[in-house]
Amino acid sequence: MRVAIVTVGDELLSGDIENTNATWLCARLSDRGVDVGRVTTIPDDVSTIARVVNEYHAEYDAVIVTGGLGPTHDDVTMEGVAAAFGRSLSEDPTVIEWLEREGGYSAADLTDGTTHLPTDARMIPNEEGVAPGAIVENTYVLPGVPTEMKAMFDRIEREFNGVPKHTEIVTADEPESALIDRLVELRDRFDVTVGSYPGGTVRVKITAGSRETAEEAAAWLADRVQRPEGSDERQ
Repeated sequence: MRVAIVTVGDELLSGDIENTNATWLCARLSDRGVDVGRVTTIPDDVSTIARVVNEYHAEYDAVIVTGGLGPTHDDVTMEGVAAAFGRSLSEDPTVIEWLEREGGYSAADLTDGTTHLPTDARMIPNEEGVAPGAIVENTYVLPGVPTEMKAMFDRIEREFNGVPKHTEIVTADEPESALIDRLVELRDRFDVTVGSYPGGTVRVKITAGSRETAEEAAAWLADRVQRPEGSDERQ
């Protein structure tokens, strides 16, 4: 399964807020064997949201959109997603019923727009807040507030499945540039993907479809690199 993540918010692009949602989602999806093919951050703009979602929903198995939910002036994500699918926004009776039953709200308590979803969308309850999420075809719309986003993803994560992968880490006390030939040979010898991350020492991440392959590849590399002093383990 291949997924694209779209994070929405002017505050992300200005650097006012760190984009922790994307990192968290990538890690959770990776744990489920799902390949994240794209992470894109876009402004609170209806036409941009509509264009990006329209493109990604055709290219990927699923799209996760976070941020910009609610009734305030800059919460335009639902409108953009609706436009991407050629749908209108309307009051959803499922949202009203859930908020009255579980949240203790009446219709009079809610700001205009809170209960609006794209036509025929499936509502995702927001147990940590008010504004609901939605599923429109293969696009999942989640809040930007991390606690709300995480709780909502927990409800739907079983809909994201892939082939589990196995990872081993080898730490080398050498410059990254000095490892190039050995990393090329590693990829040639084993059916693995390899990432290297410098920073004092170099962490080499080896990922394979089977635990045996990952471990065998890691052992091969560990025998051929200079290890940090006192390090006997691969990780």
